[in-house]
Amino acid sequence: MNYEDSVRSLLALGRELGAPQQARVQKFGLDNIRILSAELGNPHLAVPCAHVAGTNGKGSTAAMLESILRAAGYRTGLYTSPHLERINERIGINGEEIGDEDFATAWTRVRATIEALMASGKLAAHPTFFECVTAIAFIAFQHARDAGPIAHGGFLSIYEVGLGGRLDSTNIVEPEAAIITPIDFDHETFLGHSIEEIAAEKAGIIKPGAWVVSAPQRAEARSVIAQRTKRVGARLVETECVWQVGEMSSREGRYRAVASSAMSTREIVIAPALAGKFQVQNALTAATGALLLRERGFAISGDAIAGGIASARWPGRLERLCECPAVYLDGAHNPAAARELKIFWQENFAGRRIVLVYGAMRDKAVDEIAGLLFPLAERVILTQPRQSRAISAALLADMTAGLARGSTTIADPAEALEHALAAASPDDVVFATGSLFLVGDLRRYWRSRQAAKASQ
Repeated sequence: MNYEDSVRSLLALGRELGAPQQARVQKFGLDNIRILSAELGNPHLAVPCAHVAGTNGKGSTAAMLESILRAAGYRTGLYTSPHLERINERIGINGEEIGDEDFATAWTRVRATIEALMASGKLAAHPTFFECVTAIAFIAFQHARDAGPIAHGGFLSIYEVGLGGRLDSTNIVEPEAAIITPIDFDHETFLGHSIEEIAAEKAGIIKPGAWVVSAPQRAEARSVIAQRTKRVGARLVETECVWQVGEMSSREGRYRAVASSAMSTREIVIAPALAGKFQVQNALTAATGALLLRERGFAISGDAIAGGIASARWPGRLERLCECPAVYLDGAHNPAAARELKIFWQENFAGRRIVLVYGAMRDKAVDEIAGLLFPLAERVILTQPRQSRAISAALLADMTAGLARGSTTIADPAEALEHALAAASPDDVVFATGSLFLVGDLRRYWRSRQAAKASQ
């Protein structure tokens, strides 16, 4: 099967990317992925790994940890979701997305295995889109481990949880370190309507005897995590207890902190390349995860930690596309992320006009997010990502009526961005946010826009 056929057949499996739902998919759980992985030879057990769960910051934390490991000389795999433009983005190998041919080869093997399992009755239903891509990542990382030179004799992979933790298909891995970033409200339909319920799902990645890093948490979430680690005999390191952050300075939204740790013999300068004060905490969480890995025998120096954090990239999160006017993309899709974006605005753009392009999914807390952001914007352009779960721009306008000083409804994301650019003066700031799917649409459009300009 070639790459185009592979992507097309995967998209037919579920609604995640707007494709028709496959009729025989399994309910949320681990049975499918366990059966499939066992038939593939349990490739997820062949490569040591770290596992990252949480509500916000888990992708950034995973990306920084992966960058630290490469700086330390390791070859790496990084599995994240969702993708912004191409499905290959979900599976990174040594800092680059998996190649088309390797992706197609892995999916061909996974698909043939699924067909054999279904024919034999071992699988009652076809695995979901996410289960299939997870299985592709498992065998891609095993293949990459065997395919090239390995410094220090090791290859490490990092898996970001897709949804929740306890029943997420990544949760069959046996990690060297489990990491939990800040827990807040999101995906309540699946995870529960209280912080305690959501935390219990996220803490489901904590296995007996595990080594666990937790970022600073709400009191309710912290209690759940502590109880879980005690019950299963895990070791818990809480970053607020480990790190003492010195005075931080900000320039264009980037912060530098000097951090010391009871786990470290010297101070490490933390200077994330990623914009936003909250990224300092994500960096500290990633650094603490790296120190746990060092305790487990992986050769990771303080210089590798500092260098990896300074060089890490994570597109679509406070990503600046251009100046005059400044244009930013950010996937703030829940209230906690919107609060951080509001802080970023207040700290970096006080006194400047903000033109906001906003689009969201139907399962998001739009009222709360809009209440946080819309009053601060000079103008809001309401749009809708090219995704079947998106709220229509017209309905979004009804839901948020009265929250913005001025608003316009433009369904097409590219047209909405162009309208924002036309409405902005050179000193204004244009932000597009609300959904990572919207970010993906606009990144794709921006690249084509720049290419068209270059050809003129």
